[in-house]
Amino acid sequence: MDWLDALHHLRADGVPGVLVTVTAVRGHAPREAGAKMVVGTYDVWDTIGGGNLEATVIDRARAILAGGQAVPEELQMALNEHADNRHGRQCCGGEVSVLLEPVRTRATVAVFGVGHVGYELARILSRLPLRVHLVDSRGDQLDTGRLADVTSGSADVEVHHAPAPEVVLRTLPAGAHVFVMTHDHAEDMVLCDAALNRGDLGSVGLIGSRAKWLRFRKRLLEGGHEEAAVETITCPIGLPEITGKAPAVIAVSVAADLLRTLERTAATSAIRTSTPADGRATTAPTPGTATTAPHGQTPAGLR
Repeated sequence: MDWLDALHHLRADGVPGVLVTVTAVRGHAPREAGAKMVVGTYDVWDTIGGGNLEATVIDRARAILAGGQAVPEELQMALNEHADNRHGRQCCGGEVSVLLEPVRTRATVAVFGVGHVGYELARILSRLPLRVHLVDSRGDQLDTGRLADVTSGSADVEVHHAPAPEVVLRTLPAGAHVFVMTHDHAEDMVLCDAALNRGDLGSVGLIGSRAKWLRFRKRLLEGGHEEAAVETITCPIGLPEITGKAPAVIAVSVAADLLRTLERTAATSAIRTSTPADGRATTAPTPGTATTAPHGQTPAGLR
């Protein structure tokens, strides 16, 4: 498959990669400006010309993947016999600029219960670069016509009619963000219990009042869950300063709070991958390169 098909393949599988583009060529080089390839953890699709150039870029791309880096880099490489060549000499005689753009996995958000609030929340989330799971035990809530405005957005939306929605919850990837807002408090309780049994979700939010949460909290503790784990569930959900109860208002509030969570997660990840324990920057020159320069940043959780 070519580089464009490879990007679609990675997104469908929820796997990160690095898009590599030859941005400039001076003198002779194996490929022209605009040539692209995609580097995954184990596979490579398409080519920017082979030899030391391509092998060095693949090494750097996989280092970016291993470190979870979100910031693009530009590499300047000389293709002559005097350059530092780790993978053999390449004597085309020119110089090449290559841009490496991390293609991060999209954050996963699951909405359990697509009633009035769940539907409005799904509409908002569907306009963002996310993987969105919509889950309901009621088939009529997932009617294709009803969800047409949701499935037409830029998000990757998966719809699940699940009489036992906790089964879907168990299949979500680690780090997924879960909103429990079904029509049935008993169903909500089962989902909260299943979420705590996993222990690896990014966040869990339960719709409802503080009185509802006190009842749920008591039952979850009685069910054997540790207090620290139970306190990871957020209820009520959304921004506390927004007090409106209309479905659209609640949805906007919940979505805004989620975006804040995703940005905080991205910032924490960036600090963790760029600053080791000794506090020194980790970016180091790559053999065969002249410069490494950032080209801007987007919150990792929203890719």
